[in-house]
Amino acid sequence: MSSEEFVKNFYLEKQNILHSSFDNQAEHRSATSIKIKELELNEIQTEKLKKIVSDLLTDTFYTILLGLDGSASIGTTQESFKIYDEEHNLISEGGDLEGYAYDYFHGE
Repeated sequence: MSSEEFVKNFYLEKQNILHSSFDNQAEHRSATSIKIKELELNEIQTEKLKKIVSDLLTDTFYTILLGLDGSASIGTTQESFKIYDEEHNLISEGGDLEGYAYDYFHGE
C-alpha cells in the first residue's frame, strides 16, 4: 500500500461513517443513525446536521493523519511515525501523508 492509498482509505472510512450515520434503510443501522432518526429532523435540518458531522469527521481524520505524519500534535506530543503494513513494507516514514490528506479531505 502506498502513502496515497493509506490516506485514501482513511477518506473512504470517513465517507462510510458519514453514510451509515444517516442511513435509515440499512438492516443493521448504526447507533448514530438511530439517534439521529429519533431527533425527528426535517430535511433541511438533517442536511445541516449532516454537514456538521461531515466537517467534524474531516477535521478528526485529517488531524489524525497529520499527527501520524508529524505535521500536527496528537494530544500534547508532536512527532512523526513510520507506518508499515503487515508484511513490514514501509507505507510512510513521516512527511508523506500531509499532501495527500489535504487533497482528499480539503480538495473536495
